Amino acid sequence: MNLPLRARITLWYFAVLFSAFALFGWITDYGFQHSIESTLNDASRANLDSIQNVLFRTVPKGLDEIKNELNELGGLWSGGALLEVADGDGKMYFQSPAFGQPDRALPPFRGEQTGFFTANLNWLQYRIASRVILLQGHTFHVRAAVPTEPFDQALDRFRLILKRTLPALVVLASLIGYWLSGRALSPVNQIIESARRIDAQNLSERLAVPQSRDELRRLSETLNEMLSRIDSSVKRITQFTADASHDLRTPVAVIRTDAELALRRSRSPEQYREAISRILAASVEATHLIENLLALARADAGAANLHFKRIDLLPHLRNACDKAAILASGKGIQFLQQLPDASAWIDADAAAMERVFLVVFENAVKYTPAGGQISVEFRNGEGSATVEIQDTGIGISEADVPHVFERFYRADSARAREPQGGYGLGLSIARWIVDMHSGSIQLDSALGRGSRFRISFPRTSAPTQPASSDSSFASSERGPERIFRPN
Repeated sequence: MNLPLRARITLWYFAVLFSAFALFGWITDYGFQHSIESTLNDASRANLDSIQNVLFRTVPKGLDEIKNELNELGGLWSGGALLEVADGDGKMYFQSPAFGQPDRALPPFRGEQTGFFTANLNWLQYRIASRVILLQGHTFHVRAAVPTEPFDQALDRFRLILKRTLPALVVLASLIGYWLSGRALSPVNQIIESARRIDAQNLSERLAVPQSRDELRRLSETLNEMLSRIDSSVKRITQFTADASHDLRTPVAVIRTDAELALRRSRSPEQYREAISRILAASVEATHLIENLLALARADAGAANLHFKRIDLLPHLRNACDKAAILASGKGIQFLQQLPDASAWIDADAAAMERVFLVVFENAVKYTPAGGQISVEFRNGEGSATVEIQDTGIGISEADVPHVFERFYRADSARAREPQGGYGLGLSIARWIVDMHSGSIQLDSALGRGSRFRISFPRTSAPTQPASSDSSFASSERGPERIFRPN
């Protein structure tokens, strides 16, 4: 049903109100009928009691006295009340004329227990009470009738009032509900109009928050929070695009410039070789950047392929340490390992694990000066496997530490001035991999005092079958500590 919300609310309100009023009318009608029936029964019972008192008083005086008293009692009753008194053999002592013209046979007597029924007498409806009275060896069949017409008329008038007023009340209440729903939804319309004015060019604008503490205030606050997240995401995407374009422009410019210079005039083989070497280095740099960008793009799209299986973390950590030791040795940095011979089983992607450690190792080597030191320590904690990588490099300022895992973020001061400063993508990729493995990566650092990365993964039980070892890890069993010293 393609109706506005206001119309749907009014229709539901009308349906609920109509049902409620209909139920109210039925309950009141039933209650009215029950009340009338109780009143008539009480009146008929009271008349029976009056007849019984007369009989009790006149039976000792004889039949004539009984008839006289009953005739007198019948004349005293007003409002059309009727009575009938007969003995056990059907001999009539007194009978109001209408009792002799019933529209149908009256129900039989039920003994001394008072019985009630409704019947038409002389084409008028009466509520009749019947009782068998035993007095001094005599049996009397007694009936007393009270007309229902006045009560029926009152009930008819009540029903007529219900039929005339309830529909009008439902319609009136629905119209009022339509007006009230319009007023209630007016702030929603304002929110809609304000939201329509916000687009990619003015994402910093926010919706007005009502003063009342109700659902509309929560809606406005929730939409503002959503806009803040969208604004932040768009800014990150814009910054990501700008940074990627800027960082790709440098190697592409180097490739183009070297190629143009090499083609302007004839050069010696050594000069051509030097130009091609620069072009190759720039191409490798651009390829590395593009691969990182593609990895992050796949991660954002949920298309990154990670193959989880139960692995022993330590062989993969040792393999990454071997590669990092070569880098550290080439720069004159001491590389220390403190790895146990035990196993540490986790559910992970083996290649992704090595990449995480290599990213952190390369970062440590990059910002640690010659003569410095990088140390690796592994600890099997309770339910987790933790790797700590510490360097004696230039460190990171306290203000920059919370942002180092952001894409394209490069700290200011000393780190930004490093010629090998990189693109600020490695640690972002490392954090994404760690998050995908339900792990954690933390950084403690200060300028001039080096950095310490702490990487933890949840441990799992060892496989029931021996795990097949990759040939690259077959010879990686070493003692608890190895030291690589610079050449």
